[in-house]
Amino acid sequence: MSRKYFGTDGVRGRVGQFPITPDFVMRLGYAAGRVLASSDPAKRATVIIGKDTRLSGYMLEAALEAGLSAAGVDVLLTGPMPTPAVAYLTRALRAQIGIVITASHNPFEDNGIKFFSAEGTKLPDEVELAIEAEMDKPLEVISPARLGKARRINDAPGRYIEFCKSAFPNALDLRGMKIVLDCANGATYHVATPVFHELGAEVVAIGNHPDGLNINLNCGSTHPEGLCAAVIEHGADLGIAFDGDGDRVMMADAHGRLLDGDQLLYIIAMHRQQRGRLQGGVVGTLMTNLALEHALAAAGIPFARAKVGDRYVLELLAEQDWQLGGENSGHILCLDKHSSGDGIIAALQVLHAMLSQNMSLAALGAQLVLYPQVLINVKVQQRLDLTTPALQQAVQQAEARLNGQGRVLLRASGTEPKIRVMVEGQDGVLVQQLAEQIAQVVSSLA
Repeated sequence: MSRKYFGTDGVRGRVGQFPITPDFVMRLGYAAGRVLASSDPAKRATVIIGKDTRLSGYMLEAALEAGLSAAGVDVLLTGPMPTPAVAYLTRALRAQIGIVITASHNPFEDNGIKFFSAEGTKLPDEVELAIEAEMDKPLEVISPARLGKARRINDAPGRYIEFCKSAFPNALDLRGMKIVLDCANGATYHVATPVFHELGAEVVAIGNHPDGLNINLNCGSTHPEGLCAAVIEHGADLGIAFDGDGDRVMMADAHGRLLDGDQLLYIIAMHRQQRGRLQGGVVGTLMTNLALEHALAAAGIPFARAKVGDRYVLELLAEQDWQLGGENSGHILCLDKHSSGDGIIAALQVLHAMLSQNMSLAALGAQLVLYPQVLINVKVQQRLDLTTPALQQAVQQAEARLNGQGRVLLRASGTEPKIRVMVEGQDGVLVQQLAEQIAQVVSSLA
C-alpha cells in the first residue's frame, strides 16, 4: 500500500505549505499518539521530540506537543539536537517513539518530521500506514485527567556527547591533532566541539552560530568549500563537516582536499577488514561511485546496492546481516556503534583508522581514486515518466558511448521536485558531456 503523507524519510516540505503547517502537524502528532495508545492501552506512552535550529522548529514543536498531549501521550523535549541523538535517546530513555523536526540538508524555509521506533530505527511500514489511517479520523481529545504531560530533558546534550565518545577506543586519544569542525549552523553546533575536544583534539569550530535562518547556508557538508579553506587557513590536520541535522559527514584532509561518503566508507571498511572486524560486506546505493565497488571487490569485500536513502541502506544491511553501509552524500551507518546514521560517530571511525594505522587522512584517502561522476538536478513541474521513449533513447545512447566503463542513472528526488541525472565513468570529459545531453532531454520533457 502506498503512503499518502510519508516519504522516504518522514514528512517534509516548505513551511506554511501543506503538509508543513501547524494544523497538519498537530494532527500528525495526535495520530501518532493514537497509534501508540492503542498498541498497549495498559501503559502510558512517552515520545521524545528533538529539532534542528530552524526558526520554524518552535512552531512545529508546539503543534506536535499539542497533538500528542490530546492523545494522552507524554512528551520529552530535547531542544536542538542532532537526528542521531534523538535516535539514541529514544532507546536510552525507553521511549516508544522519537520524533525529529528537521529538513536535514535543505534550506531553512523547509522543514519536516522524522520518526524513530523504540529501537532507534526508522518506523516500520505498518506503523507509518497506521498513523496515516488515524489522520483520516476525527480528532477527539482524550479526557482532561488523561492528557499527556511535557517536560524538557536538560541533560540531553551531555548524554549524547558521552555516547559519541564511547564509540571511540578508550586506548586512543586525539591529542596533538588540530581539527576544523563545520557544524552547518545546525543541530551539532553545541555537541560536536565537546566530543572532539574532550577526546584531546584542538578544535576550530565554524558554522556554529545558528540564528534560525542560516542552517546549511553556504556551510556544512553540502557546501564544504568553507571547511576546505579553513583547514588550510588554520594549518589543521583535517576538517569535518556535518549537515543541518548531523546525520551526514564529509571530511577534508590537511591539503584541503574533500573526501565524500564513498571514500570515508572505504577507509572504515578496509580498517575493519584488516582488524577482522568487518561483518559480511558493505551496502552502498545506486549513487555509490563505481570505483568503490571495484575497490571493495579487489579486497574481497562483498558489496550490494540499495535504493537511495539511508532507510533502504538500513533495510538491506538487516537483510544481509551486515553492519556497515552508507551513501556518497555522507550518510554512513555503523550498526555496531549506533542504530542510525551519525556524522560524529562516522568521523570518529575514520579517526580510529588513521591513528591505529599511523596514517594521515590524505594518505588513506589516496587509496581510493573515485571515477568522475556528474550529477545534474533538473527541476520539474510535475511527475515525469522516466520510461518516456525519448529519454530512454538518450540513456541508451550514453551507455553505448561509455562502452561498459561507466553508468547512467536517472531517478526522481524523494524530497524535492527534481529529476537527478547521474553519469559516471573513467573519462571525465565524456561523462560531463553525456550528463548535460541527458539533462537537456529531461528539461525538454519537463
